Amino acid sequence: MTYDKTNIFAKILRGEIPCNKIYEDEHALAFFDITPAAPKHVLVIPKGDYASFNDFAAHAPQSLVQGFFAAIQKTAAICNLEESGYRLITNHGPDAAQTVHHFHVHILGGIAMGHLL
Repeated sequence: MTYDKTNIFAKILRGEIPCNKIYEDEHALAFFDITPAAPKHVLVIPKGDYASFNDFAAHAPQSLVQGFFAAIQKTAAICNLEESGYRLITNHGPDAAQTVHHFHVHILGGIAMGHLL
């Protein structure tokens, strides 16, 4: 899977497309999903050209990996999801229906979701 610099998340990171930002630091950007699947549905994207989880895990420096996952936790806290809980989802490849080829994590919360999707 090759990284496409014209994907929507790359454009959001470059400021070419606006987003409803929740959190940003040197490692990540978090913003509300425009088609939410839960009352709170946030996307967290790393600052770097990583097409998928596998690409990120294999090629991102450890400082970015740590900073990215810390940003996910900070975003969940900002959204007041720590007490009630939340679900993290990432998709890799066509069988998982990955549609944007920029690694990202969905934070879903604000509702009881049951045991599976």
